[in-house]
Amino acid sequence: MAVLSVTETFADEGNPLQTKPLANPADSLRNKELSKIRKTIRGLDRTQDDYIEPQHYEFTVMMQATRTFENFVLSSNGQSITLAPDGLTKIGPFFGWRWFFFGWTFDIKNIGFKSSGLRQEFDLSIYSSQIGVDLYYRRTGNDYKIRDAKLGYGIDGDLFEGIPFAGVNVGITGVSAYYIFNHEHFSYPAAFSQSTCQKISCGSWMAGAGYTNNTLDLDYTALVETLEKRMPVGQEVKVDSGMMFNSIKYNDFMLSGGYAYNWVFAKNFLFCASGQVAMSYKTSYGKTADEKRGFDIGKFNPDFIGRFGLVYNNTRWYAGVSAILRTNNYRTSRFTANNMYGSLNAYIGYNFMLKKKYRKQKRDEKNYL
Repeated sequence: MAVLSVTETFADEGNPLQTKPLANPADSLRNKELSKIRKTIRGLDRTQDDYIEPQHYEFTVMMQATRTFENFVLSSNGQSITLAPDGLTKIGPFFGWRWFFFGWTFDIKNIGFKSSGLRQEFDLSIYSSQIGVDLYYRRTGNDYKIRDAKLGYGIDGDLFEGIPFAGVNVGITGVSAYYIFNHEHFSYPAAFSQSTCQKISCGSWMAGAGYTNNTLDLDYTALVETLEKRMPVGQEVKVDSGMMFNSIKYNDFMLSGGYAYNWVFAKNFLFCASGQVAMSYKTSYGKTADEKRGFDIGKFNPDFIGRFGLVYNNTRWYAGVSAILRTNNYRTSRFTANNMYGSLNAYIGYNFMLKKKYRKQKRDEKNYL
């Protein structure tokens, strides 16, 4: 294959005639485009140093313990059943580079690679100064227990507390993104990815959008049989027909808004509280009885996302606790299903490999001394 080389002829006193390559216009355009992309990416972390101390290091390692919790409430015509699994405690290492954290945690009660019947969870959060992105995948296991049951007058709900019930499965797969308006003064990463340090207390409004795909499976026959086993002799349990379904699948489109505040109450210490309310439009697919087709105002449901964090960070070492809480509500004319889940994290980490800017700054300080 022939390669076309464009040259320019010029002369000087030592060499009367020589040539040098001209810049390829295509290469020049490509470099400009790359420059714009780099500028945009760097702009995502643009902050004011008076308020936020940037990350000094390229990489971090962290050990984290996570306690997960979940609560599921199914209700119809005055009846309600609350189910929840026992909480899981997981522990594992993480590795971080700039915006990204990668890691693996394992259930300390079920160490191994077999996952049959166990909950499956995957969460990835990306925090930059301007935007945040959450990716999540959850599949409940078969370890639910009945925590409360309100089945009508004369039936004692305490009879059913703690009964194992493997006939419900909830699946959520989704992505959400949000924009932080006051990103030059307020740092979300300082509270939840420990990649910056907030110097002065400050808050910010946020707005976002997201999508989730949801599945809800219920073995209605098994539920009735489980409840009847605890009923007194001669007394019959009657579960409302609104709960008589096997499977529901629905898509969830949401717009969210909220506020977050970082409180710097001592040097290197930070407490953050954040809340977002999401207005979600939920439309089912497959066979779901009594659901109206087409647009319906009744398909709008409010959801909530809350984040809380307490952090100590001196730029080299950091430690803290954080909590994330989400709700996912589904309502039809027949029944409502409210799912609340979240996690409590405790961690300690170490940053290493100074960035070029701070290595130079450190050398200059040594030379000055």
